[in-house]
Amino acid sequence: MQPRLLGESGQIRSFKASEVKRWQEVLKLSGAKAESIEKDSMYPCDFFWRAAQRWPERTAIDAPEGAITYKALANRVAALAAGLMAIDPSPQSRVGICASNSAEHITALLAVLACGKVWVPLNPKSTRPEIRRIIDVTEPSILVMDEACSDLLDGAPGFRIFCTSEQKTQTNNTDDVTIAKLCAQHEGALRPYFSQPLQATQAIKFTGGTTGPPKGVMQTYRAWMANISNQIHAWGFDEHERYILAAPITHGTSTYVLPILAQGGCHVVLKGTGAEAVRTGFKERGGTASFMPPTLVYMLMALPDVSRSDFPRLRRLIYGGAPMPSDKIREVREFFGPVLCTTYGQTEAPQILTAMRPEDFEDPRNWASVGRTSWFNDVAIMAPDGELLPTGEVGEVVAKGDLVMSGYWRLPEKTAETLVDGWLHTGDRGLIDERGYLYLKDRLKDMIITGGFNVYPVDVENALGQHPAVHECAVFGIPDDKWGESVQAAVQLRQDMQATGEELIAFVRERLGPVQTPKHIHFFETLPRSPVGKVLKTAVRDQALSKLPPPH
Repeated sequence: MQPRLLGESGQIRSFKASEVKRWQEVLKLSGAKAESIEKDSMYPCDFFWRAAQRWPERTAIDAPEGAITYKALANRVAALAAGLMAIDPSPQSRVGICASNSAEHITALLAVLACGKVWVPLNPKSTRPEIRRIIDVTEPSILVMDEACSDLLDGAPGFRIFCTSEQKTQTNNTDDVTIAKLCAQHEGALRPYFSQPLQATQAIKFTGGTTGPPKGVMQTYRAWMANISNQIHAWGFDEHERYILAAPITHGTSTYVLPILAQGGCHVVLKGTGAEAVRTGFKERGGTASFMPPTLVYMLMALPDVSRSDFPRLRRLIYGGAPMPSDKIREVREFFGPVLCTTYGQTEAPQILTAMRPEDFEDPRNWASVGRTSWFNDVAIMAPDGELLPTGEVGEVVAKGDLVMSGYWRLPEKTAETLVDGWLHTGDRGLIDERGYLYLKDRLKDMIITGGFNVYPVDVENALGQHPAVHECAVFGIPDDKWGESVQAAVQLRQDMQATGEELIAFVRERLGPVQTPKHIHFFETLPRSPVGKVLKTAVRDQALSKLPPPH
């Protein structure tokens, strides 16, 4: 069965003869039959199709069950896209994917992008109520899942497609629809073409919800195109790249899938999870680049008998999702060499509003920065009255340009609050120096006003993090009759190291003075985290409040 070829209205389209020759080679690679095609724009998935034409025999995915070439992956993506269209031919219908990192997950994501549907990532580490809320709001017609995620999606509407591989338990029901079955059923199918405006939605991703209820961010085709270009420009990805999938595809890793494939690189799917699996990926499978939270970077450095020689081809170690204090930056650079990178962005402007390259880290003045503005967007600092502030002044970080979302899914009021006169209001406070580097202070709502003074938690966290016994910390404010708010800190100590609250308080006072010094230290064996590894400040603060004596 050939896939339906749909335009914006959902009608079957005729194809321009002038476009046939351009795509014949791609079709030839996949064994599909050539037909006329009509495309009004280039879309994110087109980067993959062009790479398949240019590097058909290169390895696109190196998975534990075997390597997959671009030619083979193009075959699978075209077949699965045809299967998705056969199940639901409606353009812009939603497809939820709830799965761990795997070749099947990448194939499913590419197939969703290839046929003009909207990707809804569902984190398998989330709770059933969280997953169900997203499904109820977005109403996906198709759910792609690992068998292990069945309980999370039990009772949810949507046609089910199971991922299977040698690494996963096969579904018990022979009637279950799997990616493998759909690919076999539609083998040789021509990829579907569609026509959508570039402001149409490519994905609906939900915010982390660490400071409030999660919102569904509508990321556009235009935003994805900008992200792909920004990533390639910032990091210099090429056909020799071997990207280690350390973070979940449902979150940070998703923004690297197409930039790597666009340049003919390879995604390395790990056997297992955790720091040891990541080290093995770099040591034995030639990893050159990866994105991960700072905590995973620290865990790599703490592995038994670890050394720089375990990362022989590493050239880009990109961290994000949380800041890295200056003392940690120094440690990481001393261990890994000049490979450290970071980005600043939000779900509302995916991943890379600004970028810090390895060369930027050569100057210690930049270590507290998140880099300079990337392509296809602008970043500025705004006062509460809406006026843009000059260099060096602190205000709200705002952004505009191709990378910015179109709005929140079915939340027009929240959209209007966040997108004002074309500017995305990030909710972050910061400043831009005379060289164009952005320095974040903190979330607007996280700023602590104590005794009439503004205290930015990130400044206190950076100071506290310099103590040799502190593994990680989170600073927050709680109501105080005397000060208005009291500066408090939650601390997780390094293994086999000790420190008292009084010692840590004195340590910070010596560096920042009394105003910014925490009034109390709350010790945690493990700081509470979101499914993607971010420290949940709201949970930390709530626990601290629960221990306070009741008001008189």
